[in-house]
Amino acid sequence: MIIGCEVGFWVFLALGLLARYALRMRRTGATLLLAVPLLDLILLVATVVDIRGGAVATWQHGLAAAYLGFSVMFGHRTIKWADAWFSHRFAGGPRPWKPPAGGMARARYEWGIWLRIAAAYGITCALLLAMIRLIGDPARTEALSQFMLGTAKVPLFALLWPVSYTIWPKKVTPGQ
Repeated sequence: MIIGCEVGFWVFLALGLLARYALRMRRTGATLLLAVPLLDLILLVATVVDIRGGAVATWQHGLAAAYLGFSVMFGHRTIKWADAWFSHRFAGGPRPWKPPAGGMARARYEWGIWLRIAAAYGITCALLLAMIRLIGDPARTEALSQFMLGTAKVPLFALLWPVSYTIWPKKVTPGQ
């Protein structure tokens, strides 16, 4: 199910962009792009149904919550980036926006990304805690608790970027 939803994410994204630009079916393209985050919700529901049906949770079950946390915090941004790139590359649209090259503007940008990562982790934890409570069997949901602790490394590791850009800002040359 996880692999199917991941493949589905990219298929819906590609079909949405294809319909929008190559086939000039803007509404169909928008509908397909809006369906992308629904796959993560379907995956999470399937995960809960699986565990409530007697399965013992694994880290893969925890991944369903992480996908939804990522989609909530980065899904729109990812689709917007892909849309802008596709528009530029295949439909004569303007060049996509790029993050600042350096200086404190880049540091602010990196802090914004980190805040999104931290929020995605918070959403993931909230979903995992809700799953643990809903299932109500600590023996079968131990892997979800462990997944939560293990994924805490992601926002901690990601903190390196904004801190490094804040302490050692990259110099911006004129014209960048």
